[in-house]
Amino acid sequence: MPDTAHAKLTPTHLRRAAIVYVRQSSPSQLERNTESTARQYALGNRAVELGFARHAVVVIDEDLGVSGSGTAERSGFARLAAEVALGRVGLVLGLEASRLARNNADWYRLLDLCAITDTIIGDDDGLYDPKAFNDRLVLGLKGTMSGTGGAARAAGAAGGRDPQQGR
Repeated sequence: MPDTAHAKLTPTHLRRAAIVYVRQSSPSQLERNTESTARQYALGNRAVELGFARHAVVVIDEDLGVSGSGTAERSGFARLAAEVALGRVGLVLGLEASRLARNNADWYRLLDLCAITDTIIGDDDGLYDPKAFNDRLVLGLKGTMSGTGGAARAAGAAGGRDPQQGR
């Protein structure tokens, strides 16, 4: 994350919790992508480097191995959203911001909650304030690209044809 990231964090943010949301979409990804999982857990150290007290860093990892798409219940995401809605969170960290929620409805709901409660969102690329126009634009693009990723993978698996239309 760039050093200018600190400028987005105020003393108000630092008095609240920093939540690190850790997830892999399936049990097989959890087994194969151990480095990614370790990098996600290491984001807790990044929160401390950004000025959060170690005791204020909360890791939510209940959704490891649970798909973010479809109807699978994600208790960790629900807990994350509730903590943000209650104004208890100053920073939400994920390896990739767009992986915090894997469908657009959840993604934009989280962005709205973060904007309302003055919660910063961070990933490997930087920190984003969902109240700021440019940051919200970047977060929106990240979410859109993440949402199209599943369709692109499915199309690739179908030999470039749209699997929904059989083309």
